Amino acid sequence: MLTRERKAYLLKVLKRDGRIVAKDESEKLDVSEDTIRRDLRELASDGRLQRVHGGALPASPALADFAGRQNVASQGKVAIGRAAARLVRPGQVIFLDGGTTAVQVARHLPHDLKATVVTHSASTAVELVSHPGVEVELIGGRLFKHSVVSVGAAAVEAIARIRADVYFMGVTGIHPESGLTTGDPEEAAVKRTLVRFAAETMVLASREKFGAASPFLVAPLSEVGTFIVEDDLPEQILKPYRKAGIAIVSERSLKG
Repeated sequence: MLTRERKAYLLKVLKRDGRIVAKDESEKLDVSEDTIRRDLRELASDGRLQRVHGGALPASPALADFAGRQNVASQGKVAIGRAAARLVRPGQVIFLDGGTTAVQVARHLPHDLKATVVTHSASTAVELVSHPGVEVELIGGRLFKHSVVSVGAAAVEAIARIRADVYFMGVTGIHPESGLTTGDPEEAAVKRTLVRFAAETMVLASREKFGAASPFLVAPLSEVGTFIVEDDLPEQILKPYRKAGIAIVSERSLKG
């Protein structure tokens, strides 16, 4: 089998099974594991998958830049934003992440809400200008242009001085084994700090994030309590996360 044919086969396996185990595929194709690992490295460098120990997982489509992500699963993100906004209580201090789904949370907060929102995202902060009762604490630092958020030591130090009731987290990858991941190490460090200084963490879990992985770990599943999802997400996708003890919340569940 030619290299091009082998790579096409591996991508078919990834699409069918949601993962590639290098040892298994080397035996099926009667080639060395080194050959499969080389194929996976090359496919990863082309953005076709994310390498993990022993094989590969789907690469997250959420690694596109901010403008590009606005068109990914946009209706689902609106629904998640509405659901998350309903969970905010008057008087709370909340950490609100950057990203297109977090913007939807800010956009759907009740106009008469009195609360404090702490964010390292200028895009999220701007959405709250028209909310007279919401105090906005904008965290500074180096601008990470891909996600339009502040990162770096200054951002981490500022976050560490605040205690929040809840953190609404955005990620680019959600996987039962790989946990919660994102595409930049400094952004991952900021998210870890937000988890540490929030009493509770809720993940804004849009459909395209599930089963995917990105290069940098934010947190294992054990460090979060709730996923906020779209109403029509198949139970087959959610089952391993329920088994891990994570609560699943959607607009429908909140109305019920």
